[in-house]
Amino acid sequence: MGRPTIGLALGSGGARGFSHLGVLKVLQDHDIPVDMIAGSSMGALVGSFFAAGQKIDDLYKLAFTFKRKYYLDFTVPKMGFIQGKRIKEYIRLFTFGKNLEDFELPMSIVATDLYGGAKKVFTTGPASEAVRASIAIPGIFVPEKIDGRLYIDGGVIDRVPVSVAKEMGADFVIAVDCAHFDADPNINTIYDVITQSIDIMQDELATVMGVSSDTDVMIRPDVSKYSSRAFTNIEEIVRAGEKAAEECIKEIQTKLSEWKES
Repeated sequence: MGRPTIGLALGSGGARGFSHLGVLKVLQDHDIPVDMIAGSSMGALVGSFFAAGQKIDDLYKLAFTFKRKYYLDFTVPKMGFIQGKRIKEYIRLFTFGKNLEDFELPMSIVATDLYGGAKKVFTTGPASEAVRASIAIPGIFVPEKIDGRLYIDGGVIDRVPVSVAKEMGADFVIAVDCAHFDADPNINTIYDVITQSIDIMQDELATVMGVSSDTDVMIRPDVSKYSSRAFTNIEEIVRAGEKAAEECIKEIQTKLSEWKES
């Protein structure tokens, strides 16, 4: 091939995860190939649309018109407030109803096994099920049941799945972390309490696991001022992804050149 196999690790972050789109566009604009994608939570959703074959321009249009009402199908609270059938159908539609093994790019989707507490990596089966499992914020979404087991948000156990990209065979991993915890005084609902608690937990987990030291290039869009749960300011969030990626392009190009020489 004459170059390393490049894997992209897209992390969690709620609405801030739309910054992944900006990163994908800039990599494409600079002819940085992506050979495989590992995604957790929002990174699984954005990554799966791209890996299934959606074009960047179409994904931009999709993102800029996205509304929370697309996934708000409330249910009687037992294991979650949101049933998740509406967002699952949305995912199925924009992944062309494909199974993961039929994607144009290899894609691994991270979820958390609620029974055993282990990381589950989906590489086959219906994309809509795997992504729906990966975005199932505990307490907000009803967990996704697959083969008799319940799954919740992949970000609970692996915020930025760098190790998964490596397990897929990537020689060179570009990671995108957009789930930074930021002190937020606007905690008004149970939804705010749960998502803020998860942000705090994920931030600590990422620090302990040393995610940054395991990747070749870490891209961190400056999206902390935007709400991870409001799904407003999406265009600004995408542009922040573009800006962060542009700032890392020279580093990526240099490291890829060094890899070829070595």
